[in-house]
Amino acid sequence: MSEPTCLVADTICRTVELGVTITGAAIAEELTWIDCRPVAHDSRCGKCGHEGSLRDHVQRVVTDLPVAGHPTRLRIQVPRFVCGNDDCAMKIFRQKTDQVVAPRAATTRRCARWILQRLAIDKMSISAIAKALKVSWDTVESVAAEVARDLVFGDPHRLDGVRYLGVDEHKWKHRRGQGGADFVTVIVDLTPVIDGTGPARLLDMVAGRSAGVFTDWLQARDPNFRRRIQVVAMDGFAGYRTAAAEALPTARAVMDPFHVVHLAAEKLTVCRQRIQQDTCGHRGRTGDPLFGIRRILLTRTELLSTKQRTKLEAALATHDAHTAVEVTACFYQDLIAAYAHPDRRAGKLAMFTCLKRIRSGLPKGLEELAQLGRSLWRRRAEILAYFDVGISNGPVEAINGRLEHLRGIALGFRNINHYILRALIHSGQIQDRINAL
Repeated sequence: MSEPTCLVADTICRTVELGVTITGAAIAEELTWIDCRPVAHDSRCGKCGHEGSLRDHVQRVVTDLPVAGHPTRLRIQVPRFVCGNDDCAMKIFRQKTDQVVAPRAATTRRCARWILQRLAIDKMSISAIAKALKVSWDTVESVAAEVARDLVFGDPHRLDGVRYLGVDEHKWKHRRGQGGADFVTVIVDLTPVIDGTGPARLLDMVAGRSAGVFTDWLQARDPNFRRRIQVVAMDGFAGYRTAAAEALPTARAVMDPFHVVHLAAEKLTVCRQRIQQDTCGHRGRTGDPLFGIRRILLTRTELLSTKQRTKLEAALATHDAHTAVEVTACFYQDLIAAYAHPDRRAGKLAMFTCLKRIRSGLPKGLEELAQLGRSLWRRRAEILAYFDVGISNGPVEAINGRLEHLRGIALGFRNINHYILRALIHSGQIQDRINAL
């Protein structure tokens, strides 16, 4: 190729940033082949530093970024030199091409960055990336896993500044008979949300769901990290509370408002179903009063229309036994109102009043409400802590939702280590570090 042509080709393909210049090109079926050589010779011996004399060239083929939508291969003519130092053990050596490709790698450095960008930013599947590059699925997965592992776990400062943690379980595998744990413990950094500097960041995922799993993860961290943690937000699972109390004795545990209200909603539903069965002798059917208000009962009072209010009042007045449903629904609405109170101090007082009112001494017929009262009273410290710190597990649930989307993109996972690395690429907030590669 002529020099002007090579210059245009280098500009279009941006090969100059790799330290090579194009000498030729060809098309073979779906692949675009680009012949290139280093812009400058470096004849210094890597072992002794002496200058060497050119011996010959060897060809190295690596995968590069697609050109005009077609997969590309670089054929790099790498010079080989004979060391000028007779005492050097290395007689023949190649010129280093570390700027283009890492040692023993099959893709260029910028191609590895491109793979991570497609996974983290565009949410592409590995199959789609492999098709675009015309390489195997295993090649793309190994490149992404290796680079992501270095970016996440190779960064000694990735846990610096973490003061607020969120923890939750996540079901990563829905197929039976695959062996291993179906659940993972998701650990999220909530500090950016509290400080207003960005979204929550997935820190890590650990196989299993138990107090021991979370305790082991915390104990494996640096003592300075554990001392910095001020608040741990969690759901109602007692195992995480036990782990936090053991490994983070100075941190404050907060039970997430969503899970408190959800627990009350479950008890309300069970109460409605029990009364339905007692009064009608069957499960809810169209035309049954309680079945007709099953969704209205779970809707916040302020959001009900006049028609819905009228229907609710009429259904509850149909039978004396419906009083149990009405009482349970009133407490459910009181919980929501306490969380929604604009004054946190007043909301905390209202919540404490609600919990104290149902902790014991309820009349017969309110079994579900009595169970709820005992459960919430045991966790009152974590429930009331929300009104002091204002931290919830909402961002953790949002990350769980994104992980569900990731599993859909990949059509499911079978290898948990692969899944954890893909999840960290997807939700670990490493886009800026990927762009800096």
